[in-house]
Amino acid sequence: MPELSHRRRMLVLAICCMSLLIVSLDTTALNVALPAMQRGLDASTAGLQWTIDAYTLVLASLLMLAGSTADRIGRKRVFMAGLVVFTIGSALCSAAPNLEALIAFRMVQAVGGSMLNPVAMSIITNTFTDPRERARAIGVWGAVVGISMAAGPLVGGVLVDAVGWRSIFWVNLPVGLAALLLTLRYVSESRAPRARRPDPVGQLLVIALFGSLTYAIIEAPAAGFSYVLPFAVVAVLALAGLLWYEPRRAEPLIDLRFFRSAPFSGATVIAISAFAGLGGFLFLSTLYLQNVRGLDALHAGLWMLPMAVPMFLFAPLAGRLVGSRGPRLPLVAAGVMITASGVLFDAETSDVTLFLGYVLFGIGFGLVNAPITNTAVSGMPRAQAGVAAAVASTSRQLGQTLGVAVIGAVLASGVGPASYREEFVSAAVPGWWILAGCGGAVLALGAVTTGPWARRSAERTAERLESVEVREAAGVSA
Repeated sequence: MPELSHRRRMLVLAICCMSLLIVSLDTTALNVALPAMQRGLDASTAGLQWTIDAYTLVLASLLMLAGSTADRIGRKRVFMAGLVVFTIGSALCSAAPNLEALIAFRMVQAVGGSMLNPVAMSIITNTFTDPRERARAIGVWGAVVGISMAAGPLVGGVLVDAVGWRSIFWVNLPVGLAALLLTLRYVSESRAPRARRPDPVGQLLVIALFGSLTYAIIEAPAAGFSYVLPFAVVAVLALAGLLWYEPRRAEPLIDLRFFRSAPFSGATVIAISAFAGLGGFLFLSTLYLQNVRGLDALHAGLWMLPMAVPMFLFAPLAGRLVGSRGPRLPLVAAGVMITASGVLFDAETSDVTLFLGYVLFGIGFGLVNAPITNTAVSGMPRAQAGVAAAVASTSRQLGQTLGVAVIGAVLASGVGPASYREEFVSAAVPGWWILAGCGGAVLALGAVTTGPWARRSAERTAERLESVEVREAAGVSA
């Protein structure tokens, strides 16, 4: 790809950030709109869970496929396809006549979303070839996530109160169209020198695992264990199939050899735990603020600012801490903050403790994101770093899916439609303790998987992977 001018590179970065903004803003703003959706579509707690999880589930299932496809057929082409599908999905969501249609259209959105963030990161990496410029560009990219987290609840609250929940999806239409036209004009096409081959069997097994597991968790409170048991069995069989099939492929969708590295395995579980906490936290707190405290959407969004602002401020601090002190300190601090937040919400009796709970969660989640990626790719051969980061991204989406599924299922099992407000607080207690447990997992794994023995584990894994690559490049069977 020819060297671009500084102005052109900045424009490409802005285009990629536009795609990230609409995806992130859509997710955070949607949480504030959940109570309005519940009333407008006569949705149950499980229905609300599916409006969130239908998106994150499809996203988690397709992220790695979208990344490898873009490397193979062209990043610009896949990125533009993602913008088209995401924008069309948003328009369909805004016109959904019922809950079932909304869930289906959210899945269409997710198919487009899976082609945006990972592919945009590849475009940025290939546009900014100078390491310093690339680091600054990735820093801007990360700041956009913080901006969307800070602005999403407030923007969502204003739109829901002024226009209605459908307006949440209207925001995506002009931004998506503008990003599409600018991409067509200014983004250059690029491909990987050697793209990974498709793994359709592995992809189907991942979809079966994620989908059946999520369905079993969400539907269990209403349908009963006997109904969801076949789906749980499918999840177990899909997991067994992945463990058997993937090591036998030369280029698997998920390279299980990565998990021999303690930092990589730790980062994967930390990502699942932290984002499960985020998904469950947003789901529980927005329902609490509006359905129990009786706040409108705008004031619920304002209550979330004490979480969003620290999240935005502490994210760059985490990056600097990782660079100067390593990932252990921010991970341990994040685990402590998230755990304390869950405990405070369980004991919530006043505005002061509620405010502190939001602040602590915002600090904790702001600290956790940068060390996840750093820990996942630490010690990996450079050629494998992108795949390792993609697994970490998939783990984030899977964690958010499971957080909403598990904590929502706990809530649904204890809340009846006749006495929702009265039963919510007591029914939510186990959910807040699950959130605290997610923080505890981040704390423990952050302390254990970033020590000297873990670094030696990563080095040994990297040596094995590099030796296999050398043999494969020489045409010798590994």
